[in-house]
Amino acid sequence: MGTDQPQMPAAESVSGTRAAEADRAYPDDRPTTRQGSAAQPTAVLGTAADTAALPDDALVLGLDVGGTTIKGEVTDAEGTALAVGAVATPRGPAAFDAMGELGERLLAQLPEADRRRLRRAAVVLPGIVDTARSVAVFSSNVGWRDVHVGDRFSKLWGMPTLIEHDVAVAGWAEWRYGAGQGYENVCVVILGTGISGTLSVGGRLVRSGYGQVGEYGHVPVRRVGGLPCPCGNTGCVETVASGAAIARAYTRRTGRRIGGAARVFALMSTDPDAAAVVEDAVDALADGLVGIVHAACPELIVLGGGVAGAGAALTEPLHRALSDRLRLVPAPRVVLGEFGARAGLAGAALFARRGALT
Repeated sequence: MGTDQPQMPAAESVSGTRAAEADRAYPDDRPTTRQGSAAQPTAVLGTAADTAALPDDALVLGLDVGGTTIKGEVTDAEGTALAVGAVATPRGPAAFDAMGELGERLLAQLPEADRRRLRRAAVVLPGIVDTARSVAVFSSNVGWRDVHVGDRFSKLWGMPTLIEHDVAVAGWAEWRYGAGQGYENVCVVILGTGISGTLSVGGRLVRSGYGQVGEYGHVPVRRVGGLPCPCGNTGCVETVASGAAIARAYTRRTGRRIGGAARVFALMSTDPDAAAVVEDAVDALADGLVGIVHAACPELIVLGGGVAGAGAALTEPLHRALSDRLRLVPAPRVVLGEFGARAGLAGAALFARRGALT
């Protein structure tokens, strides 16, 4: 899942949560949902019952589409997986053929009695997703543009199929059913190769007028002396605090290549260079989030994505950094997400079962 925007002419290389690339959207690439209105999920078979919550005896199919892997599961109301599968993500519109084939394969694994219990599917996609028109508008990570999903999966799998943005679903799942459960004001931050997330205020998921979620990674925090960001700006949070940025910073500082951000965190207690790189990343992330905290006053910040695997080595210093910056509002608690790397897939199943991100 991740931050994945259409390409500006000057930025041939891009960075996102699932891959090392992201772009800025052309205004014309944004979905045509009316500004100020909430995009509604498309259940392509078209009746009100298609987006109603399902009974407990129903099974659902969920697919989480990533830049490298498409993962799928058939689950029951308890979240138990009855069929599980994954395939590599092809480039371009061919990815949609792979989604359809994976879904068929999962359905074929089920006995006939379970097939009859399947009531709905959900496919969560990276990039810009127009749920109202059922269009995958753009993904730089996978390489598609303006793919009309329509009823292709509903016809292929024989059940209503919803589509949504992967980070929106992952953040909603963490808020409603994971680490943020029971809180009305929650900021979920997905930290990977890129950085994005969701914000829930007053018990409602906040969405832009065209249905997108928070591009926290593209808040500029180092305008002077910062690194260029492929989005076209300078010193974005993502250039310092993303997983890829942390690994690159360590290599720049030491001249030694390292196997990802997790390794940098693991070295913190014995390697002053690793500790300094992590401190810089936490400072940048706190600077990027402090405006959101002032504006929305979340009670809780939930961290997900690969970088969140650092655990307390990330949550504790981030809480301290936020506390140091805040004077007028209380510092929110900072916790790890409960679904971890499965947030997108677990969220797809919950979305299919609930019928809406409510």
